[in-house]
Amino acid sequence: MTSEVMTYEEQDHVGVITLRRPEAMNALTYESYQLLEDYVRNTKARALIITAEGKAFCSGDDVKQILGAGAPSPEEFRERSKRAGGMTPAAEALLTTSVPIIAAVNGAAVGWGMELALMADIRVASEKAKFGELFVLRGLCCDAPGLGRLAQLVGRERAAELLFTGEVIDAAMAKEIGLVSRVVEPDALMPTARSIAEKIAANPPLAVQALKEGLRRTLEPDWHDTGRWASEQIQRLRQTEDSKEGVAAFLEKRQPVYRGC
Repeated sequence: MTSEVMTYEEQDHVGVITLRRPEAMNALTYESYQLLEDYVRNTKARALIITAEGKAFCSGDDVKQILGAGAPSPEEFRERSKRAGGMTPAAEALLTTSVPIIAAVNGAAVGWGMELALMADIRVASEKAKFGELFVLRGLCCDAPGLGRLAQLVGRERAAELLFTGEVIDAAMAKEIGLVSRVVEPDALMPTARSIAEKIAANPPLAVQALKEGLRRTLEPDWHDTGRWASEQIQRLRQTEDSKEGVAAFLEKRQPVYRGC
């Protein structure tokens, strides 16, 4: 299963999704979101790795396509959102799948790229990885994972600092605060992620699925409720002058001036 922006490969019960827009820091287009959703929903693997080509893991939304032009999202994307209960469809797929997910974070994971890493059950980071919830700098609220998973991993105070400031942290700091489980040399990233995935895939799949469901029941919020709320906030905030200024400042490579409106 191959496209110009993302690929899926499966071997020995381990699936690998690879983001393939290195020239754009693997920023997500509507096509990327749809492929990501489809790969997760359709996988037959017993464990899934998500990684990326190039220097970045994922820089989040493609600002020019999704935030900059002001054009509505494609009809298919809106229909998928309805079927996902108002959530970002790819997020709904990732948060509800029974397949264990490992994020092999090779570089910067910021904005929805950090959300993507948060939706994994296990995060392995290259020494070159960086993490940042940049939504506040675009005048926006983060998606459901930033609300429902970040505080679980790093505690409420650290989560609040990352969300409210938009600070970007390096892999060492991410390990120190519990955001990732391992930090490895770049060449060891995929071998480490694959080793973990192969250990998971070698175990009884129904037992692994039950354990993942148990973690979900014990620790996680109602994703559909949180996701709907986050989507509503994002749509509301996208109409504000501050959000438009954040996007314009990013595209024009200048410091934004926020006015609270």
